[in-house]
Amino acid sequence: MFRPEIKVIDCTVRDGGLMNKWQFDDAFVCKVYTTLIEAGIDYMEIGYLSSESAFSRDEMGPWKFCAEDDIKRIVGETEKKIKLSAMADIGRIDYDDIPQKSESSLDMIRVACYAHQVDAGIDLAHHCIDKGYETTINLMAVSTVGLRELDEALDDLSKSRVPIIYVVDSFGAFYSEDIEMLAKKYMERLPGKTIGIHCHNNQQLAFANTIAAIISGINYLDASLYGIGRGAGNCCLELLISFLKNPKFKVRPLIDAIESEILPWQEKIDWGYYIPYMVTGTQNQHPRTAMAHMESANKNKVTQFFDQITSAT
Repeated sequence: MFRPEIKVIDCTVRDGGLMNKWQFDDAFVCKVYTTLIEAGIDYMEIGYLSSESAFSRDEMGPWKFCAEDDIKRIVGETEKKIKLSAMADIGRIDYDDIPQKSESSLDMIRVACYAHQVDAGIDLAHHCIDKGYETTINLMAVSTVGLRELDEALDDLSKSRVPIIYVVDSFGAFYSEDIEMLAKKYMERLPGKTIGIHCHNNQQLAFANTIAAIISGINYLDASLYGIGRGAGNCCLELLISFLKNPKFKVRPLIDAIESEILPWQEKIDWGYYIPYMVTGTQNQHPRTAMAHMESANKNKVTQFFDQITSAT
């Protein structure tokens, strides 16, 4: 009743950090780390790899950079029981700032790029492969990409050495039939490669769309504790693990971590289902306008936001 090929990647710290500039303390990150091990999760995405020439440590927390000294404070010197991942954005990381795998606690680097950046994404991913890392390319915002441009990007990716390619619903705009169509397209255009899925929850469909992806044969699945993530957040890890039938996964540790570490953050930052995030999702727009509205004094004037966004389309 389960596929052993399925791997689950937790994005709590990396995607959740988009809502608080990665200002999680070590106790939070340690609790997520130990919880994911206890729950049997395959990968923990602990943050971003970014260059300090692109971002300031005075503004951003340590998980925007994932320096080895910071990671060591979390995992200690003992053998890791979970693989660690970090994401790298095109243009925000210098190649020289990526250590050799032998000098890093990271196991995987996931390169995030848009369709028009796919050549640069492949080059960065190959650089990471040559340094010894597992590597993916996460093709972002594909809901905004025309079919011809997407086909060209996938054809380029098919010729690369990158083994895992992600469908990313960055704006939470997709429905299950979109996921099914894209899964089929990716598999046809990317023979021999593994496909992943990363869903946002603007329309309350991240979990449903992840299930559609699983049924369609997608094997790398992203989720986060209580769905914490940018804007409307992600597929909820506890829902996903409850759905999967692999006996290695355990739900109770996730619930415990949500109670102790995630629920307190809900008092400070607004992720999850809110009308402004719903509006940008239905309009297939980046959630930045909704995030700005949610941080304003007018956050509850949702009709005003609806009129503002829909009148501009």
